Amino acid sequence: MTNTTQSVTPLIVSSSPHMRDNDSISHIMWTVVLSLLPAGFAAIFVFGYYVLFVIGLCCLTALVTEIVISLMKKQPAFAMIKDGSAIVTAILLAYTLPPGAPWYVPVVGSFFAIAVVKHSFGGLGNNIWNPALAARAFLQVAYPVSVNSDWRFFSDPGAMNVLKNITSTGESGLLLDAVTRATPLAKESGAELYNFYQLLIGSVPGCIGETSAIALLAGGLYLLYKKCIKWYVPVAYLLTVFVVSIFLPPRTITPWANNPFYHLFAGGLFLGAFFMATDMVTTPLTKKGMLIFSVGAGLLTILIRFYSGYPEGVCYSILIMNTATPLIDRFTKPRLYGSKVKK
Repeated sequence: MTNTTQSVTPLIVSSSPHMRDNDSISHIMWTVVLSLLPAGFAAIFVFGYYVLFVIGLCCLTALVTEIVISLMKKQPAFAMIKDGSAIVTAILLAYTLPPGAPWYVPVVGSFFAIAVVKHSFGGLGNNIWNPALAARAFLQVAYPVSVNSDWRFFSDPGAMNVLKNITSTGESGLLLDAVTRATPLAKESGAELYNFYQLLIGSVPGCIGETSAIALLAGGLYLLYKKCIKWYVPVAYLLTVFVVSIFLPPRTITPWANNPFYHLFAGGLFLGAFFMATDMVTTPLTKKGMLIFSVGAGLLTILIRFYSGYPEGVCYSILIMNTATPLIDRFTKPRLYGSKVKK
């Protein structure tokens, strides 16, 4: 009787669930980058090519920071860059900044997002807050004047007349940056009210990613088509804002206060609902938890818009719900198969 030896392939047994999928972090992240391009093109059309400088600075700083930290941690730098997470964070941060932000604002913001918010908590998959939004909140405190600048788009004929007057008086270029107008969600009495055509195509002032609602919606629908996000997250978020804005009495006296459609298309609601509230790392794991997260973010958005001095509530509402995510996960954890239901 002879003994025969067979080659055995070692198998790694890990905890369930066991799933096979062709998706990868890199594929999802670069899909998100692709979905963000329409909003970027719309911002360039509205504000000019300086927008590319802001986005480029964010991306360059994020990549350099990612490389340095990976080398310090003795991890493969190319693999960390290839996954695309740093680029997604950089673009999302750039979209929350004014189109004429000074060079140091995107640099400091991107460094903070990658080094502090992401890697100080252990890197990709371990951060508590959305890095782009946390960096935006930090910049709001660090550089309030630069971050809160409401830049007038230069395609506006009124703005061009002002520019001609400034030029004719001999005043130089940097004063062009001071030509401003109120954002769509301005709370001052007599604030300008924009029509829905302006909001849809993006011919309104605001941050880079708050211009064209159509461009943001197109990117969001592309993510839904590619099954990178769950449809009920943005729907629950947007529907909550829509309903609550109708019935909640506002403290601010503005013509848009109880106009639900204005709340949907103005500001950064589409950007937050499709690209930030759907973040896989900082949002709950279960469907029930995601719905609680989305409804909570929508409610907080309206509360901030109605009862605070801050015109926009998307950033802080999502950050607050990010903080609550571990608690939501704890109370929405599904029952283990075969275990008894607690009464």
